Order: sequence, then C-alpha cells, then structure tokens
Amino acid sequence: QVQLVESGGGLVEAGGSLRLSCVASGRTVSSVDMAWFRQALGKERDLVAAISWSGGMPYYADSVKGRFTVSKDIGKGQVSLQMNRLKPEDTAVYYCAAAPADYNDFNVKKAARNYGYWGQGTQVTVSS
Repeated sequence: QVQLVESGGGLVEAGGSLRLSCVASGRTVSSVDMAWFRQALGKERDLVAAISWSGGMPYYADSVKGRFTVSKDIGKGQVSLQMNRLKPEDTAVYYCAAAPADYNDFNVKKAARNYGYWGQGTQVTVSS
C-alpha cells in the first residue's frame, strides 16, 4: 500500500510559479514509479509529468515541456512538480500517482490505468 498526499496548489496569476509536492508513505519513492496528472473541469485526466523508480529521463507532456520540472527527493520521500510560466490553460486539479516499480523496466508509465495509487488532488488555478 502507498499513501499519497499532495500539497502546494493555489491561485496564481499567469506567468507565475507554483510548486506541488507529493509525500509518499508505505513505500520508498525509489521503489515506485510516480507521476503527476491533471484534470480540468469537464475534461479527461491527462498525464503532465512522470518519473520512474530510477529517477532517470522524466517524461513531460508537450504542453508543459520547458515550463514544468518533476523531481524526486528520496530522503524526504516525496516527488515535486515545479511549475513555471503558468498559463490559464494549466488550471486543473492536479493528482499525484504511484505504481510499484518493475526493476527490469526503466521507462516511465504514461497511462493512468498503470497507476494504482492516487492522492486526493490539489487545485491549481491560473488567472489571466
């Protein structure tokens, strides 16, 4: 079992920055693949960024590439999402997700169905 708790959401003006954090308990972050998804009102839940158990080669959606950075802090047992140059279209509920690692697979998981553990979500609102 993995419990995930997100924090750091809020209201920010376009062009601003926010940092989301996800604290994982139950397993170390080096033993799980982790990801950030987001779901805007009336839309599907989409992958924003993902980082594998090894921490190598994070994946970013094209819409956030160059603006968002995902990182893992094994000591703190958390994964963070630094969001810079935010846009109104980044407004959504952001979810942290985790999946047990396959140590034979260094690739990130991109589909929501591959993640069995989810946080409660944190709202990010970007005003224009």
